[in-house]
Amino acid sequence: MTVVKGDPAPEGADDTGDMTRGGPGGDGYVPSERRLARERHRRARARRATAIAALSTLVTAALLYLVVVNAPGWPRTKETFFSAHYAREAFPKVLDGLWLNLRLLLVCGAAVLVLGLLIAIARTLRGPVFFPLRVLAAAYTDFFRGLPLIINLMIVVLGVPALRLQGVTVDPVLLGGTALTLTYSAYVAEVFRAGIESVHPSQRAAARSLGLTSRQTLRHVVLPQAVRRQVPPLLNDLVSLQKDTGLVSIGGAVDAVRAADIIVGRSLNYTPYIVAGLVFVALTIPMTRFTDWVTARTDRQRAQGGSL
Repeated sequence: MTVVKGDPAPEGADDTGDMTRGGPGGDGYVPSERRLARERHRRARARRATAIAALSTLVTAALLYLVVVNAPGWPRTKETFFSAHYAREAFPKVLDGLWLNLRLLLVCGAAVLVLGLLIAIARTLRGPVFFPLRVLAAAYTDFFRGLPLIINLMIVVLGVPALRLQGVTVDPVLLGGTALTLTYSAYVAEVFRAGIESVHPSQRAAARSLGLTSRQTLRHVVLPQAVRRQVPPLLNDLVSLQKDTGLVSIGGAVDAVRAADIIVGRSLNYTPYIVAGLVFVALTIPMTRFTDWVTARTDRQRAQGGSL
């Protein structure tokens, strides 16, 4: 069909050069030659990019392998850090200790979310009557965000039993979990506070105009939006908490790291540390990829103007 400039566009034509056969008896969409050429170009470009990425990855891996295995100290390093014998010995013991890390992650993760949310709410309360509460919440977050986690663990795990307080546990697992909760609650509180403050004031005003009280506005309007917006950074904190559960071993708790340390102390071979590290990596990667997926999904919703 020939279209003369100035004539109306034929039925079914669009500005991309595609044509649909309209009218009764039409057999549906027929892509134009221009669109088919564009799609072929995209597919060819994607195949070329994939091939280049695969080739560069193989070359980089080969170079790293050659550099490592040709190093003068590689035979001794291989025997000390990559012994198959000690890896087989350490793996089941590390897995047994990992169960403690997973329990700490579940319990401390839940406690961190609850305590962090309460601290964030305390910091965002309005009115002069809540000034002391805001100051205490700010002091808590400033102190525990500034205090290194390892020092916090030492103070709680080693210092609390030295006080010999009646009715206070000396279990290193409980004390280590308490230290983790104290530190990570400060970080999570700031994440929640950022989410609460990101909700536009008009949301509060609209809720109050509908007759909701301040507490109802916070519960039904502000917090749902704030939490939904902060899911990606909260998941990142959860991934960090999962790794740091291994630090409770400084108090003598037999987790995955401590199980590896026991074998290292007996054999003077560091392969169990490598095994424990790989186990944590294998546990962390799925959570990291899930966090990336949630972040990308949230970004797409924002770009499309979707609900957050």
